[in-house]
Amino acid sequence: MNLDDIKSVIENEPAVMLYFWGDNCAVCDALKPKIKELLDSNFPKIKQIYIDAKNNTDIAANFSVFAIPTTIIFFDGKEFLREGRNVSIASLKDRLDRVYNLFFDS
Repeated sequence: MNLDDIKSVIENEPAVMLYFWGDNCAVCDALKPKIKELLDSNFPKIKQIYIDAKNNTDIAANFSVFAIPTTIIFFDGKEFLREGRNVSIASLKDRLDRVYNLFFDS
């Protein structure tokens, strides 16, 4: 996916998660499957996009990502949540629960 593709997905999908990761990043490797499982199980309507920040520096720069891992979640094309480095899965779930339910139960 290139930058234009990602921008189009953000504009056209109701909810999108961008996960920026990199090779040789132990935190990225540990967090990625946990975030995927969280979204697959609890927030299936959030479109997931995983971006290798090292090989996609233009995309990372466009979203002001300067450290990995970084998770950005958009609702209705607007950035709702940005988490970097040490993400608590329980906290992320709590923060997403309310807005996800309001957004998709309306």
